[in-house]
Amino acid sequence: MHTPVTIIGAGLGGLTLARVLHVHGIPVTVHEAESSAGARTQGGMLDVHDYNGQLALEAAGLMDEFRAIVLEGRQAMRVLDPDGTVMFEQGDDGMGGRPEVQRGELRQVLLDSLPVGTVRWGRKVSGTRALGEGRHEVTFADGGTVVTSLLVGADGAWSRVRPLLCDATPSYAGTSFVETYLFGADTRHPAAAKAVGGGSMIAPSPGKEIHAHRESGDTLHTYVVLSKPQDWFAAVDFTDAAAATARIAAEFEGWAPELRSLVSDGDIAPVLRPHYALPTGLRWDRVPGVTLLGDAAHLAAPNGEGANLAMLDGAELGKALAAYPDDIEGALAEYEQAMSPRSAEAVTYEGVEVEGIDSENNTAQGLIEMFTEGRR
Repeated sequence: MHTPVTIIGAGLGGLTLARVLHVHGIPVTVHEAESSAGARTQGGMLDVHDYNGQLALEAAGLMDEFRAIVLEGRQAMRVLDPDGTVMFEQGDDGMGGRPEVQRGELRQVLLDSLPVGTVRWGRKVSGTRALGEGRHEVTFADGGTVVTSLLVGADGAWSRVRPLLCDATPSYAGTSFVETYLFGADTRHPAAAKAVGGGSMIAPSPGKEIHAHRESGDTLHTYVVLSKPQDWFAAVDFTDAAAATARIAAEFEGWAPELRSLVSDGDIAPVLRPHYALPTGLRWDRVPGVTLLGDAAHLAAPNGEGANLAMLDGAELGKALAAYPDDIEGALAEYEQAMSPRSAEAVTYEGVEVEGIDSENNTAQGLIEMFTEGRR
């Protein structure tokens, strides 16, 4: 295949596609809005699943590099009641199918696997338009343009490529994260560190949860999950770190002090991250010369699958293009036909469907029953 591929977005999905194309000798360019690879923090821990994310890395020929950045012991997990009682604990014996890595390190592995110049930084897309016969023009904020016969939108929730295919836009999913960090946790926040343990911790309750991950460098990364309308969050002044912290912590009045401290004692100002989603099972008519992957195609509220699915999308699209070098449209059609239902599958734990945060069963005991049923 000699038609160059133009990818918009240098996230995990876009970079996986670029790598698989490179492995198969297909020319590719990635345009990314960020000014450099280190322009912003790339999120926290990411568990890479053996049934999707790892398959993508195998297709990319990067399993050795992936294993080298796995943080040992981080698959350990515990579930706590709001009173701090450890209701469930599972160690990391190295045999689990969801090893944890730092998301930024995984992205760097993918970047390092590509020839210099593959990613063009500082290329923020301002618009796209069809030129006919499968060709599309991409316009960048700096006034530059590129014309391509094969355009892939890997540009996330607010994709500028998606309008070429459909008019769907993300809507608020009803929940939001409030993120914070505790640094030097074992010495500065020993009670919280003990509660989290060596890997991840979840303290669920109907309508609210506290998640925490032990990252590298003795850091605890906390995600408070709240089922609240956007107006509720709009009334919280996140420009006032102390006031915002106090307001969020107030939602956990009566919870164990070591759990509340994950919220109230954060070493950074709390960061609001609202969740958006596209319609489940979104499809579009085949449009020559363009397709989507990852959140641009099937954005969902965080469920542990988003990054893994994006990487699998990238790998599967790359393999399809390599398999049908003389039939690009056939390759795109085959990819889309498999991608849409795959992304619409219900989130499960070992085959048992995971209930939503607002369920009355969203408790420590409810999670334990799900884990038990999933292992039968």
